[in-house]
Amino acid sequence: MLKRVFVAPDPGRLRLRFAARGVLGISLAVALCGLAGHSLVAAITGGLAALLALFTVTDATVRGQAVTTALLPAVGLPVLGLAAVLHDLPVARDLAFLAVVGAGVYARRWGPRGHSLGVFAFMTFFAAQFLHTVPDQLPELYAAVLLSLAAASVVRFGLWCYERRLPAPAVVAAPTGGSRLARITTRQAVQATVGAGFALAAGQVLSDQRWYWAVGATWWVFVNTTSRGETVVRGFRRFLGTVLGIVLGLAVAVPLHDQPVVAAVIVALSVFGIFYTAAVSYTWMMLAVTVMASMLYGLLGVLDPALLALRVSETAVGALGAVLAVLLVLPVTTHSVTDAWVERALRCVHACTAEAAARLAGSPTADPARRVAELESILGRVRLSLAPLVHPFSPMRARMGRARHVLALLDDCAREVRGLASVVADPEASHDARLAAACWRVETAVEALTDTPSGGARRQTESATLPQLVEGEPVLAHLHALEQALLELAVPLRGSNRVPVSA
Repeated sequence: MLKRVFVAPDPGRLRLRFAARGVLGISLAVALCGLAGHSLVAAITGGLAALLALFTVTDATVRGQAVTTALLPAVGLPVLGLAAVLHDLPVARDLAFLAVVGAGVYARRWGPRGHSLGVFAFMTFFAAQFLHTVPDQLPELYAAVLLSLAAASVVRFGLWCYERRLPAPAVVAAPTGGSRLARITTRQAVQATVGAGFALAAGQVLSDQRWYWAVGATWWVFVNTTSRGETVVRGFRRFLGTVLGIVLGLAVAVPLHDQPVVAAVIVALSVFGIFYTAAVSYTWMMLAVTVMASMLYGLLGVLDPALLALRVSETAVGALGAVLAVLLVLPVTTHSVTDAWVERALRCVHACTAEAAARLAGSPTADPARRVAELESILGRVRLSLAPLVHPFSPMRARMGRARHVLALLDDCAREVRGLASVVADPEASHDARLAAACWRVETAVEALTDTPSGGARRQTESATLPQLVEGEPVLAHLHALEQALLELAVPLRGSNRVPVSA
Protein backbone atom coordinates (compact mmCIF):
# COMPACT_ATOMS: atom_id res chain seq x y z
CA MET A 1 0.00 0.00 0.00
CA LEU A 2 2.87 2.36 0.75
CA LYS A 3 4.34 1.80 -2.70
CA ARG A 4 0.98 2.34 -4.38
CA VAL A 5 0.64 5.81 -2.86
CA PHE A 6 4.16 7.17 -2.66
CA VAL A 7 5.69 5.60 -5.77
CA ALA A 8 2.64 5.68 -8.05
CA PRO A 9 3.27 7.80 -11.16
CA ASP A 10 1.69 11.24 -11.25
CA PRO A 11 2.02 12.50 -14.85
CA GLY A 12 1.92 16.26 -14.96
CA ARG A 13 1.56 16.25 -11.16
CA LEU A 14 -2.21 16.15 -11.69
CA ARG A 15 -2.92 14.34 -8.43
CA LEU A 16 -0.77 16.84 -6.55
CA ARG A 17 -2.56 19.79 -8.15
CA PHE A 18 -5.95 18.15 -7.56
CA ALA A 19 -5.17 17.69 -3.87
CA ALA A 20 -3.65 21.15 -3.37
CA ARG A 21 -6.61 22.82 -5.06
CA GLY A 22 -8.99 20.81 -2.90
CA VAL A 23 -7.34 22.01 0.29
CA LEU A 24 -7.32 25.61 -0.98
CA GLY A 25 -10.99 25.57 -2.03
CA ILE A 26 -12.25 23.95 1.16
CA SER A 27 -10.11 26.20 3.36
CA LEU A 28 -11.48 29.28 1.59
CA ALA A 29 -15.06 28.00 2.01
CA VAL A 30 -14.64 27.35 5.74
CA ALA A 31 -12.86 30.69 6.25
CA LEU A 32 -15.68 32.59 4.53
CA CYS A 33 -18.25 30.76 6.66
CA GLY A 34 -16.32 31.86 9.74
CA LEU A 35 -16.13 35.47 8.53
CA ALA A 36 -19.87 35.40 7.86
CA GLY A 37 -20.45 34.47 11.48
CA HIS A 38 -21.73 30.97 10.86
CA SER A 39 -21.64 28.37 13.61
CA LEU A 40 -19.21 25.43 13.65
CA VAL A 41 -21.98 23.12 12.43
CA ALA A 42 -22.69 25.40 9.48
CA ALA A 43 -18.97 25.70 8.69
CA ILE A 44 -18.63 21.89 8.66
CA THR A 45 -21.66 21.60 6.38
CA GLY A 46 -20.23 24.20 4.04
CA GLY A 47 -16.81 22.56 4.07
CA LEU A 48 -18.38 19.22 3.14
CA ALA A 49 -20.31 20.86 0.28
CA ALA A 50 -17.07 22.38 -1.04
CA LEU A 51 -15.26 19.04 -0.71
CA LEU A 52 -17.94 17.25 -2.72
CA ALA A 53 -18.01 19.96 -5.38
CA LEU A 54 -14.24 19.75 -5.84
CA PHE A 55 -13.97 15.96 -5.50
CA THR A 56 -16.99 14.34 -7.17
CA VAL A 57 -17.66 16.63 -10.16
CA THR A 58 -15.81 14.87 -12.99
CA ASP A 59 -17.42 15.95 -16.26
CA ALA A 60 -15.13 15.76 -19.28
CA THR A 61 -15.16 19.51 -19.99
CA VAL A 62 -14.75 22.56 -17.80
CA ARG A 63 -18.11 23.82 -19.03
CA GLY A 64 -19.74 20.55 -18.03
CA GLN A 65 -18.11 20.72 -14.61
CA ALA A 66 -19.43 24.24 -14.09
CA VAL A 67 -22.97 23.20 -15.04
CA THR A 68 -22.89 20.22 -12.67
CA THR A 69 -21.55 22.37 -9.83
CA ALA A 70 -24.35 24.89 -10.42
CA LEU A 71 -26.90 22.06 -10.18
CA LEU A 72 -25.65 20.77 -6.82
CA PRO A 73 -27.77 23.13 -4.68
CA ALA A 74 -30.90 22.16 -6.61
CA VAL A 75 -30.40 18.61 -5.38
CA GLY A 76 -28.70 19.14 -2.04
CA LEU A 77 -30.82 21.86 -0.43
CA PRO A 78 -34.18 20.07 -0.76
CA VAL A 79 -32.62 16.85 0.56
CA LEU A 80 -31.09 18.74 3.49
CA GLY A 81 -34.49 20.28 4.24
CA LEU A 82 -36.17 16.87 4.06
CA ALA A 83 -33.64 15.34 6.45
CA ALA A 84 -34.09 18.18 8.93
CA VAL A 85 -37.91 18.04 8.82
CA LEU A 86 -37.86 14.27 9.41
CA HIS A 87 -35.30 14.47 12.22
CA ASP A 88 -37.85 13.54 14.92
CA LEU A 89 -39.76 11.03 12.77
CA PRO A 90 -37.48 7.95 12.72
CA VAL A 91 -39.56 5.70 10.48
CA ALA A 92 -40.19 8.37 7.84
CA ARG A 93 -36.54 9.50 8.10
CA ASP A 94 -35.25 5.97 7.53
CA LEU A 95 -37.53 5.37 4.55
CA ALA A 96 -36.52 8.70 3.02
CA PHE A 97 -32.83 7.86 3.53
CA LEU A 98 -33.25 4.54 1.72
CA ALA A 99 -35.06 6.32 -1.12
CA VAL A 100 -32.15 8.75 -1.44
CA VAL A 101 -29.72 5.81 -1.52
CA GLY A 102 -31.61 4.08 -4.33
CA ALA A 103 -32.10 7.25 -6.36
CA GLY A 104 -28.47 8.27 -5.89
CA VAL A 105 -27.15 4.99 -7.26
CA TYR A 106 -29.72 4.86 -10.07
CA ALA A 107 -28.61 8.34 -11.18
CA ARG A 108 -25.32 6.81 -12.36
CA ARG A 109 -27.09 5.83 -15.58
CA TRP A 110 -26.79 9.49 -16.64
CA GLY A 111 -23.02 9.44 -16.50
CA PRO A 112 -20.66 11.65 -14.48
CA ARG A 113 -23.27 14.35 -13.86
CA GLY A 114 -25.82 11.89 -12.52
CA HIS A 115 -23.14 10.30 -10.35
CA SER A 116 -22.09 13.67 -8.88
CA LEU A 117 -25.66 14.76 -8.13
CA GLY A 118 -26.45 11.36 -6.58
CA VAL A 119 -23.42 11.51 -4.30
CA PHE A 120 -24.23 15.09 -3.26
CA ALA A 121 -27.82 14.16 -2.41
CA PHE A 122 -26.74 11.18 -0.33
CA MET A 123 -23.98 13.05 1.53
CA THR A 124 -26.33 15.95 2.28
CA PHE A 125 -28.77 13.58 3.99
CA PHE A 126 -25.86 11.82 5.70
CA ALA A 127 -24.45 15.12 6.99
CA ALA A 128 -27.83 16.02 8.46
CA GLN A 129 -27.63 12.82 10.56
CA PHE A 130 -23.98 13.43 11.43
CA LEU A 131 -24.76 16.95 12.69
CA HIS A 132 -28.30 16.23 14.02
CA THR A 133 -29.77 18.97 11.84
CA VAL A 134 -33.17 20.39 12.83
CA PRO A 135 -35.44 22.78 10.84
CA ASP A 136 -34.42 25.88 12.82
CA GLN A 137 -30.86 25.50 11.49
CA LEU A 138 -31.84 25.36 7.82
CA PRO A 139 -31.49 29.06 6.88
CA GLU A 140 -27.94 29.19 8.24
CA LEU A 141 -26.99 25.85 6.65
CA TYR A 142 -28.45 26.87 3.29
CA ALA A 143 -26.41 30.06 3.36
CA ALA A 144 -23.26 28.15 4.31
CA VAL A 145 -23.73 25.62 1.50
CA LEU A 146 -24.29 28.31 -1.14
CA LEU A 147 -21.36 30.39 0.10
CA SER A 148 -19.06 27.36 0.16
CA LEU A 149 -20.06 26.21 -3.32
CA ALA A 150 -19.38 29.72 -4.59
CA ALA A 151 -15.95 29.70 -2.93
CA ALA A 152 -15.12 26.28 -4.37
CA SER A 153 -16.21 27.47 -7.83
CA VAL A 154 -14.03 30.56 -7.61
CA VAL A 155 -11.00 28.39 -6.87
CA ARG A 156 -11.83 25.67 -9.38
CA PHE A 157 -12.98 27.76 -12.34
CA GLY A 158 -11.24 31.03 -11.65
CA LEU A 159 -8.05 30.98 -9.60
CA TRP A 160 -6.79 27.51 -10.54
CA CYS A 161 -8.54 25.96 -13.53
CA TYR A 162 -5.59 23.85 -14.70
CA GLU A 163 -7.95 21.69 -16.80
CA ARG A 164 -8.23 24.50 -19.38
CA ARG A 165 -4.64 23.78 -20.41
CA LEU A 166 -5.14 20.03 -20.66
CA PRO A 167 -6.77 17.93 -23.38
CA ALA A 168 -10.23 16.72 -22.45
CA PRO A 169 -9.93 13.38 -20.66
CA ALA A 170 -11.43 10.30 -22.21
CA VAL A 171 -14.59 9.58 -20.23
CA VAL A 172 -15.57 5.94 -20.50
CA ALA A 173 -19.04 5.15 -19.21
CA ALA A 174 -19.70 1.85 -17.51
CA PRO A 175 -21.68 -0.77 -19.45
CA THR A 176 -25.36 0.23 -19.21
CA GLY A 177 -27.01 -2.03 -21.76
CA GLY A 178 -30.40 -3.59 -21.30
CA SER A 179 -33.59 -2.27 -19.80
CA ARG A 180 -35.31 -2.48 -16.43
CA LEU A 181 -33.61 -5.07 -14.22
CA ALA A 182 -31.24 -6.06 -17.03
CA ARG A 183 -29.61 -2.62 -16.73
CA ILE A 184 -26.64 -2.66 -14.37
CA THR A 185 -27.46 0.71 -12.79
CA THR A 186 -30.99 -0.48 -12.02
CA ARG A 187 -29.69 -3.66 -10.42
CA GLN A 188 -27.19 -1.69 -8.37
CA ALA A 189 -29.86 0.72 -7.19
CA VAL A 190 -31.88 -2.22 -5.89
CA GLN A 191 -28.79 -3.80 -4.34
CA ALA A 192 -27.71 -0.57 -2.66
CA THR A 193 -31.18 0.00 -1.22
CA VAL A 194 -31.39 -3.54 0.16
CA GLY A 195 -27.85 -3.38 1.53
CA ALA A 196 -28.49 0.03 3.10
CA GLY A 197 -31.70 -1.30 4.67
CA PHE A 198 -29.75 -4.12 6.30
CA ALA A 199 -27.03 -1.70 7.43
CA LEU A 200 -29.60 0.75 8.81
CA ALA A 201 -31.35 -1.91 10.89
CA ALA A 202 -28.16 -3.54 12.14
CA GLY A 203 -26.51 -0.16 12.73
CA GLN A 204 -29.39 0.97 14.92
CA VAL A 205 -28.99 -2.17 17.00
CA LEU A 206 -25.38 -1.16 17.63
CA SER A 207 -26.16 2.51 18.25
CA ASP A 208 -29.32 4.58 17.99
CA GLN A 209 -27.14 7.70 17.61
CA ARG A 210 -24.43 6.70 15.09
CA TRP A 211 -26.32 4.16 12.95
CA TYR A 212 -25.82 6.29 9.82
CA TRP A 213 -22.16 5.26 9.70
CA ALA A 214 -23.27 1.78 8.62
CA VAL A 215 -25.45 3.22 5.85
CA GLY A 216 -22.58 5.43 4.72
CA ALA A 217 -20.25 2.43 4.55
CA THR A 218 -22.73 0.54 2.37
CA TRP A 219 -23.19 3.53 0.06
CA TRP A 220 -19.50 4.19 -0.53
CA VAL A 221 -18.79 0.53 -1.19
CA PHE A 222 -21.15 0.77 -4.18
CA VAL A 223 -19.58 3.93 -5.61
CA ASN A 224 -17.43 3.25 -8.71
CA THR A 225 -18.07 -0.51 -8.65
CA THR A 226 -20.03 -2.60 -11.11
CA SER A 227 -19.71 -6.31 -10.34
CA ARG A 228 -20.02 -8.31 -7.15
CA GLY A 229 -16.28 -9.02 -7.15
CA GLU A 230 -15.42 -5.32 -7.30
CA THR A 231 -17.88 -4.61 -4.48
CA VAL A 232 -16.45 -7.32 -2.20
CA VAL A 233 -12.90 -6.04 -2.70
CA ARG A 234 -13.97 -2.44 -2.11
CA GLY A 235 -15.81 -3.44 1.06
CA PHE A 236 -12.67 -5.11 2.39
CA ARG A 237 -10.55 -2.08 1.54
CA ARG A 238 -13.00 0.28 3.19
CA PHE A 239 -12.96 -1.74 6.40
CA LEU A 240 -9.16 -1.97 6.36
CA GLY A 241 -8.77 1.76 5.76
CA THR A 242 -11.21 2.53 8.58
CA VAL A 243 -9.33 0.29 11.04
CA LEU A 244 -6.01 1.89 10.14
CA GLY A 245 -7.59 5.34 10.40
CA ILE A 246 -8.96 4.53 13.86
CA VAL A 247 -5.50 3.44 15.02
CA LEU A 248 -4.05 6.70 13.74
CA GLY A 249 -6.99 8.61 15.21
CA LEU A 250 -6.30 7.18 18.65
CA ALA A 251 -2.70 8.35 18.36
CA VAL A 252 -3.44 11.80 16.91
CA ALA A 253 -7.06 12.91 17.20
CA VAL A 254 -7.76 11.90 20.79
CA PRO A 255 -4.83 13.80 22.39
CA LEU A 256 -4.96 16.82 20.04
CA HIS A 257 -8.63 17.43 19.30
CA ASP A 258 -8.94 20.18 21.92
CA GLN A 259 -6.31 22.34 20.21
CA PRO A 260 -8.20 24.13 17.42
CA VAL A 261 -5.20 25.24 15.36
CA VAL A 262 -3.57 21.81 15.43
CA ALA A 263 -6.92 20.17 14.69
CA ALA A 264 -7.44 22.46 11.68
CA VAL A 265 -3.99 21.55 10.32
CA ILE A 266 -4.70 17.82 10.71
CA VAL A 267 -8.07 18.20 8.98
CA ALA A 268 -6.34 20.03 6.10
CA LEU A 269 -3.73 17.26 5.83
CA SER A 270 -6.52 14.68 5.85
CA VAL A 271 -8.33 16.51 3.05
CA PHE A 272 -5.10 16.54 1.06
CA GLY A 273 -4.75 12.81 1.66
CA ILE A 274 -8.31 12.14 0.48
CA PHE A 275 -7.75 13.95 -2.82
CA TYR A 276 -4.17 12.73 -3.39
CA THR A 277 -4.74 9.03 -2.70
CA ALA A 278 -8.22 8.55 -4.17
CA ALA A 279 -6.98 7.59 -7.63
CA VAL A 280 -4.44 5.02 -6.43
CA SER A 281 -5.58 3.49 -3.11
CA TYR A 282 -9.09 3.32 -1.67
CA THR A 283 -7.62 2.01 1.59
CA TRP A 284 -5.45 5.08 2.05
CA MET A 285 -8.30 7.38 1.10
CA MET A 286 -10.49 5.79 3.79
CA LEU A 287 -7.70 6.18 6.32
CA ALA A 288 -7.63 9.92 5.58
CA VAL A 289 -11.45 10.14 5.75
CA THR A 290 -11.48 8.40 9.15
CA VAL A 291 -8.83 10.69 10.60
CA MET A 292 -10.71 13.74 9.33
CA ALA A 293 -13.99 12.49 10.84
CA SER A 294 -12.22 11.83 14.16
CA MET A 295 -10.91 15.40 14.27
CA LEU A 296 -14.33 16.82 13.41
CA TYR A 297 -15.91 14.86 16.24
CA GLY A 298 -13.20 16.26 18.48
CA LEU A 299 -14.04 19.81 17.43
CA LEU A 300 -17.71 19.07 18.14
CA GLY A 301 -16.74 17.87 21.62
CA VAL A 302 -17.93 14.27 21.40
CA LEU A 303 -14.73 12.34 20.64
CA ASP A 304 -13.59 9.43 22.78
CA PRO A 305 -11.99 6.01 22.13
CA ALA A 306 -15.32 4.21 22.48
CA LEU A 307 -16.75 6.33 19.66
CA LEU A 308 -13.89 5.33 17.37
CA ALA A 309 -14.39 1.66 18.23
CA LEU A 310 -18.07 2.02 17.40
CA ARG A 311 -17.16 3.43 14.00
CA VAL A 312 -15.22 0.24 13.22
CA SER A 313 -18.25 -1.89 14.13
CA GLU A 314 -20.64 0.25 12.09
CA THR A 315 -18.29 0.18 9.10
CA ALA A 316 -18.07 -3.61 9.29
CA VAL A 317 -21.87 -3.84 9.36
CA GLY A 318 -22.17 -1.51 6.37
CA ALA A 319 -19.57 -3.40 4.35
CA LEU A 320 -21.32 -6.68 5.21
CA GLY A 321 -24.63 -5.23 4.04
CA ALA A 322 -23.12 -4.28 0.69
CA VAL A 323 -21.48 -7.69 0.23
CA LEU A 324 -24.67 -9.59 1.09
CA ALA A 325 -26.68 -7.42 -1.27
CA VAL A 326 -24.40 -7.96 -4.28
CA LEU A 327 -24.14 -11.68 -3.64
CA LEU A 328 -27.84 -12.37 -3.04
CA VAL A 329 -29.84 -9.63 -4.80
CA LEU A 330 -29.76 -9.50 -8.62
CA PRO A 331 -26.01 -10.27 -8.74
CA VAL A 332 -23.89 -8.79 -11.52
CA THR A 333 -21.18 -11.38 -12.09
CA THR A 334 -17.54 -10.40 -12.34
CA HIS A 335 -17.01 -12.31 -15.58
CA SER A 336 -19.88 -10.58 -17.41
CA VAL A 337 -18.48 -7.16 -16.56
CA THR A 338 -14.92 -8.22 -17.34
CA ASP A 339 -16.05 -9.59 -20.73
CA ALA A 340 -17.56 -6.22 -21.59
CA TRP A 341 -14.50 -4.20 -20.57
CA VAL A 342 -11.97 -6.50 -22.26
CA GLU A 343 -13.98 -6.42 -25.47
CA ARG A 344 -14.16 -2.62 -25.33
CA ALA A 345 -10.39 -2.49 -24.86
CA LEU A 346 -9.84 -4.70 -27.89
CA ARG A 347 -12.24 -2.67 -30.01
CA CYS A 348 -10.35 0.45 -28.98
CA VAL A 349 -7.08 -1.19 -30.11
CA HIS A 350 -8.82 -1.86 -33.43
CA ALA A 351 -9.88 1.80 -33.67
CA CYS A 352 -6.37 3.02 -32.79
CA THR A 353 -4.87 0.91 -35.54
CA ALA A 354 -7.44 2.07 -38.07
CA GLU A 355 -6.77 5.72 -37.15
CA ALA A 356 -3.03 5.14 -37.49
CA ALA A 357 -3.48 3.54 -40.90
CA ALA A 358 -5.64 6.45 -42.04
CA ARG A 359 -3.06 8.93 -40.75
CA LEU A 360 -0.28 7.16 -42.65
CA ALA A 361 -2.47 7.21 -45.76
CA GLY A 362 -2.59 11.00 -45.53
CA SER A 363 -5.92 11.66 -43.81
CA PRO A 364 -5.72 15.08 -42.09
CA THR A 365 -8.51 14.23 -39.61
CA ALA A 366 -7.21 10.87 -38.35
CA ASP A 367 -5.91 11.15 -34.78
CA PRO A 368 -4.88 7.93 -33.01
CA ALA A 369 -3.75 9.92 -29.94
CA ARG A 370 -7.29 10.46 -28.67
CA ARG A 371 -7.99 6.75 -29.08
CA VAL A 372 -4.89 6.04 -27.01
CA ALA A 373 -6.29 8.18 -24.19
CA GLU A 374 -9.57 6.28 -24.41
CA LEU A 375 -7.71 2.96 -24.28
CA GLU A 376 -5.88 4.03 -21.11
CA SER A 377 -9.21 4.82 -19.44
CA ILE A 378 -10.72 1.51 -20.51
CA LEU A 379 -7.71 -0.42 -19.22
CA GLY A 380 -8.17 1.28 -15.87
CA ARG A 381 -11.67 -0.18 -15.73
CA VAL A 382 -10.36 -3.61 -16.81
CA ARG A 383 -7.93 -3.55 -13.88
CA LEU A 384 -10.73 -2.56 -11.51
CA SER A 385 -12.93 -5.35 -12.81
CA LEU A 386 -10.17 -7.94 -12.47
CA ALA A 387 -9.06 -6.69 -9.05
CA PRO A 388 -10.94 -9.47 -7.17
CA LEU A 389 -9.08 -12.13 -9.15
CA VAL A 390 -5.59 -10.64 -8.86
CA HIS A 391 -6.00 -9.75 -5.18
CA PRO A 392 -3.35 -11.51 -3.03
CA PHE A 393 -6.08 -13.13 -0.92
CA SER A 394 -7.88 -14.63 -3.91
CA PRO A 395 -8.15 -18.43 -3.48
CA MET A 396 -8.57 -19.00 -7.25
CA ARG A 397 -4.89 -19.29 -8.15
CA ALA A 398 -5.41 -20.59 -11.69
CA ARG A 399 -7.77 -17.75 -12.56
CA MET A 400 -5.41 -15.29 -10.88
CA GLY A 401 -2.65 -16.41 -13.24
CA ARG A 402 -4.86 -16.08 -16.31
CA ALA A 403 -6.13 -12.67 -15.19
CA ARG A 404 -2.59 -11.39 -14.70
CA HIS A 405 -1.62 -12.79 -18.09
CA VAL A 406 -4.50 -10.97 -19.77
CA LEU A 407 -3.62 -7.72 -17.99
CA ALA A 408 0.03 -8.04 -19.01
CA LEU A 409 -0.88 -8.64 -22.66
CA LEU A 410 -3.36 -5.76 -22.70
CA ASP A 411 -0.64 -3.54 -21.23
CA ASP A 412 1.64 -4.71 -24.05
CA CYS A 413 -1.04 -3.73 -26.56
CA ALA A 414 -1.37 -0.31 -24.96
CA ARG A 415 2.38 0.21 -25.03
CA GLU A 416 2.62 -0.67 -28.73
CA VAL A 417 -0.40 1.49 -29.58
CA ARG A 418 1.19 4.44 -27.77
CA GLY A 419 4.40 3.89 -29.72
CA LEU A 420 2.49 3.57 -32.97
CA ALA A 421 0.60 6.81 -32.32
CA SER A 422 3.81 8.69 -31.56
CA VAL A 423 5.51 7.41 -34.72
CA VAL A 424 2.64 8.18 -37.11
CA ALA A 425 2.39 11.67 -35.64
CA ASP A 426 5.67 12.40 -37.43
CA PRO A 427 4.80 14.38 -40.59
CA GLU A 428 7.57 12.49 -42.42
CA ALA A 429 5.89 9.13 -41.79
CA SER A 430 4.71 7.61 -45.06
CA HIS A 431 2.34 4.87 -46.10
CA ASP A 432 3.15 1.72 -48.09
CA ALA A 433 1.62 -1.68 -48.74
CA ARG A 434 3.46 -3.33 -45.88
CA LEU A 435 1.95 -0.89 -43.37
CA ALA A 436 -1.53 -1.50 -44.76
CA ALA A 437 -0.99 -5.25 -44.53
CA ALA A 438 0.24 -5.03 -40.95
CA CYS A 439 -2.71 -2.84 -39.92
CA TRP A 440 -5.13 -5.26 -41.56
CA ARG A 441 -3.61 -8.20 -39.71
CA VAL A 442 -4.02 -6.35 -36.39
CA GLU A 443 -7.64 -5.54 -37.20
CA THR A 444 -8.25 -9.17 -38.16
CA ALA A 445 -6.76 -10.39 -34.88
CA VAL A 446 -9.10 -8.10 -32.92
CA GLU A 447 -12.08 -9.18 -35.00
CA ALA A 448 -11.31 -12.80 -34.23
CA LEU A 449 -11.23 -12.09 -30.50
CA THR A 450 -14.43 -10.05 -30.46
CA ASP A 451 -16.49 -11.98 -33.03
CA THR A 452 -16.74 -8.83 -35.16
CA PRO A 453 -17.79 -9.58 -38.75
CA SER A 454 -15.83 -7.53 -41.27
CA GLY A 455 -13.55 -7.77 -44.21
CA GLY A 456 -10.62 -8.70 -42.01
CA ALA A 457 -10.38 -12.28 -43.29
CA ARG A 458 -10.20 -11.03 -46.86
CA ARG A 459 -7.53 -8.53 -45.95
CA GLN A 460 -5.56 -11.15 -44.07
CA THR A 461 -5.59 -13.38 -47.15
CA GLU A 462 -4.50 -10.52 -49.35
CA SER A 463 -1.64 -9.60 -47.01
CA ALA A 464 -0.48 -13.09 -46.01
CA THR A 465 2.44 -13.07 -48.43
CA LEU A 466 3.59 -9.54 -47.70
CA PRO A 467 6.77 -8.92 -45.63
CA GLN A 468 6.35 -9.11 -41.86
CA LEU A 469 8.92 -7.04 -40.02
CA VAL A 470 11.74 -4.96 -41.39
CA GLU A 471 14.48 -3.95 -38.99
CA GLY A 472 14.75 -0.21 -38.43
CA GLU A 473 11.15 0.57 -39.39
CA PRO A 474 9.41 1.58 -36.15
CA VAL A 475 5.84 1.56 -37.48
CA LEU A 476 6.15 -2.04 -38.62
CA ALA A 477 7.89 -2.94 -35.37
CA HIS A 478 5.00 -1.63 -33.27
CA LEU A 479 2.39 -3.27 -35.49
CA HIS A 480 4.21 -6.59 -35.43
CA ALA A 481 4.51 -6.55 -31.63
CA LEU A 482 0.84 -5.56 -31.36
CA GLU A 483 -0.19 -8.45 -33.59
CA GLN A 484 1.87 -10.89 -31.52
CA ALA A 485 0.26 -9.69 -28.27
CA LEU A 486 -3.22 -10.10 -29.75
CA LEU A 487 -2.42 -13.61 -30.95
CA GLU A 488 -1.22 -14.52 -27.48
CA LEU A 489 -4.44 -13.11 -25.98
CA ALA A 490 -6.37 -15.71 -27.94
CA VAL A 491 -5.10 -18.40 -25.54
CA PRO A 492 -6.74 -17.11 -22.32
CA LEU A 493 -9.66 -15.39 -24.05
CA ARG A 494 -10.61 -18.00 -26.64
CA GLY A 495 -9.85 -21.24 -24.85
CA SER A 496 -12.39 -23.73 -23.65
CA ASN A 497 -14.58 -20.95 -22.22
CA ARG A 498 -15.58 -17.57 -23.65
CA VAL A 499 -13.55 -15.61 -21.11
CA PRO A 500 -12.17 -18.12 -18.59
CA VAL A 501 -10.24 -15.37 -16.86
CA SER A 502 -13.20 -14.53 -14.68
CA ALA A 503 -15.81 -17.18 -15.34
